Amino acid sequence: MLLLCALLFAVLTWQVAAHGPLRTYDERLGRGVAGARHIPSSVAEFFADLGNTVVAVPVLLGMVGLVMVLGWGGWRSRRGNGATGGPAGRWWLPPLAAGLALAAVPVLVVPLKLWLARPGPPRMAGGGQDGFYPSGHAATAAVAYGVAALLLIRGRGPGAGRAGRGARGVLPVAVATTAVLLNLGVGVGLVRRGYHWPLDVLGSWCLAGVVLALWWAVCDRWAPEASASSAPVTAPMSPSPPPLP
Repeated sequence: MLLLCALLFAVLTWQVAAHGPLRTYDERLGRGVAGARHIPSSVAEFFADLGNTVVAVPVLLGMVGLVMVLGWGGWRSRRGNGATGGPAGRWWLPPLAAGLALAAVPVLVVPLKLWLARPGPPRMAGGGQDGFYPSGHAATAAVAYGVAALLLIRGRGPGAGRAGRGARGVLPVAVATTAVLLNLGVGVGLVRRGYHWPLDVLGSWCLAGVVLALWWAVCDRWAPEASASSAPVTAPMSPSPPPLP
């Protein structure tokens, strides 16, 4: 996933920077979506606002706080059982990495905006600013909601039990589907309201895919999910010697 998202992002960025044919088609499509009356403006505005930091950041912080509480409780439980070391003891790493992933969004997006200086859609003309690729709103939403969903799916927090560590069945599918639909709504809303071109959104999704893949790799490498095999093993008691005659 990491290489695929990086490759797609490189291709899209090249097309935007070189004024390639994909950019021409993108602007034609963007004008069409912005004029689509079957998508109510109020609904589009609602979903576009979900990409604001004042909305996306609290969602991620809430999930991080939940994972921290569960992780702390699990660590104390294992400490009472005499098992505090190993990868399971690094329950704090996924929430910390989640915060760093979200902090990386402006670090990656802002220089690209300044370098490419892509003009925005007609609605944004005359605003005295260029630099709409990639979309900061779309990237913020994708990373914030994506990491929040992955935290919930992974169930970081060793004290959460087997279901909390990543319930098998409908929960991971429902969480992932919700995150995807939210981000689709944000992307469509941004284009429908004329705030961004479609490629601005698509490029942000690819960039967010790179960030999410790195987050997952870091967590799997240094804080793998706890399993039954990681539980402390009690050595079997040696049999008592037979009584002397």
